[in-house]
Amino acid sequence: MKTMKKILKSLPFQLLLGVIIGIVLGLISNEAVMNVIVTIKFVLGELINFCVPLIVIGFIAPSITKLGKNASRILGVAVLLAYVSSVLAALGSMAAGYGLIPHLSIVSEVDGLKELPEIVFQLEIPQIMSVMSALAFSILMGLAATWTRAETVIRLLDEFQQIVLMIVSKIVIPILPVFIALTFWSLAYEGTITKQLPVFLKVVLIVMVGHFIWMAVLYAVGGIYSGNNPWKVVKHYGPAYITAVGTMSSAATLAVALKCARKSEPVLRDDMVSFGIPLFANIHLCGSVLTEVFFVMTVSQILYGKLPSVGTMILFCALLGVFAIGAPGVPGGTVMASLGLITGVLGFDATGTALMLTIFALQDSFGTACNVTGDGALTMILTGYAKRHNIEEQVGTVEF
Repeated sequence: MKTMKKILKSLPFQLLLGVIIGIVLGLISNEAVMNVIVTIKFVLGELINFCVPLIVIGFIAPSITKLGKNASRILGVAVLLAYVSSVLAALGSMAAGYGLIPHLSIVSEVDGLKELPEIVFQLEIPQIMSVMSALAFSILMGLAATWTRAETVIRLLDEFQQIVLMIVSKIVIPILPVFIALTFWSLAYEGTITKQLPVFLKVVLIVMVGHFIWMAVLYAVGGIYSGNNPWKVVKHYGPAYITAVGTMSSAATLAVALKCARKSEPVLRDDMVSFGIPLFANIHLCGSVLTEVFFVMTVSQILYGKLPSVGTMILFCALLGVFAIGAPGVPGGTVMASLGLITGVLGFDATGTALMLTIFALQDSFGTACNVTGDGALTMILTGYAKRHNIEEQVGTVEF
């Protein structure tokens, strides 16, 4: 009985229940009901997005100050890991594209969806700053406070972290299942689940296999380098994966990802979790990059009758890794940030860009889930790096 109550109260169960309820109700809802649903979903989404910069500042800046003289070095290693992971995932996807796409028969018709009604009450809650501004602020503030040994600021950042933790545990996490239910409610009403998904089912399935292959590679490398069993990390990442599928946003999943990663101690060092998970949520988008590369090749084959040249694709992959670091961790952030590459390097016209955005949206949630889950592997590598270079673990982090 206690086990059953524990399951019912667990975050994974609540998230799955939200997905199921959302799909069922979305299939039977009328426009009047959807007026209310899209409005509530909008308000909750605004609230979650408002909290994201606070979470980034609340975790990254204090974590950098705790790293002391090693802060700059750990930051450099983290950024390099994120870039290498994204580029290698992109190159692997490119190789798969050249091998598989010419043999696929893909239909590009994606019309016939319902339109969601207008939002009745558009309560906007602007972020105090953009996510990338919060990331830059956190890094600069953390490094500068460390260099100047500004003890007052360091204590202030520690207290701010405690405040953010309460916001996460008391507000963000409880409303996530509701937000996910409303998201799938909207998707089911539109017809995305019943009409659009089968259109590119083959491509989506291939990409999802690619996600799991790349996550396996990352965790294998992380386990070998850190000398720990990667399963001790992966087994805790179910709630984060499900949340990412529902929110389609690495940033919105950040609170759950932190909670999952903290359960992996001592395989993941607590100070590396507080520093690495929020940072990687914004700069490590391996799943989205892998997806985008395969999809641009698919769209090129559909619309223009040929795949881009190998040289063009290698250049695209190398630049996409840079753009991924700067892309916001929000739904479609990677593809939106890289539209200049899609049109400039690959030469896509308006039709190609529109089709690219459509097919990317079909699986954006799974790419995000790959990003979030892969962050645990990179944090394993960071933990191994700290151990190998005798970087002392910094105490003072907290759980929620």
